[in-house]
Amino acid sequence: MASTSDISRGLIIKLDGSLYKVVEFGENKTARAAAKVWAKLSGVDNKRSIEKTWNSGDSIFPVRVERKEYQYLYKDDTGYSFMDNETFEQVTVAEELIDAPQFLKEGQVVSVLINTETESPMSVELPDKIELLVTYSEPGLRGDTATRTLKPATVETGATVNVPLFVNEGEVIRVNTKSGEYVERVK
Repeated sequence: MASTSDISRGLIIKLDGSLYKVVEFGENKTARAAAKVWAKLSGVDNKRSIEKTWNSGDSIFPVRVERKEYQYLYKDDTGYSFMDNETFEQVTVAEELIDAPQFLKEGQVVSVLINTETESPMSVELPDKIELLVTYSEPGLRGDTATRTLKPATVETGATVNVPLFVNEGEVIRVNTKSGEYVERVK
């Protein structure tokens, strides 16, 4: 058990039987009343986003979480399979627990958040930026780099990313997994 003074960004707490991650937090102080602590929370085991306010000093229930590196193996009917590179233990995770499943490629190393109480995976986070091969794209126009015109391109995972006109089929690009946007061409 902890108090509201222990709230920090990224902390996972148990609230009303569900798990929530602290996205943003702050404190409101007034001259007459006691200070209040507020937090924007994002559901870990559900897709809800809520705001919660506590009196300063109230108890909260943080959940112990361990972040481990896993390697993506394959996808089947049961979900996405990952392997711990140290113990070679495999876990299967549902698609809704992965932050950007459309960018997963075999052999990729990801971070898996594991609830230490239940030893079950809570979420899978891809690296912020990954490199992907463009498998299909309309031919680009040479010298057309002055405008920020974009065209759709299919990458090796099957996802579609909007890229500048000069990016062609067979090139490797860097993609932001959080926004799904093109970052740069890899030489």
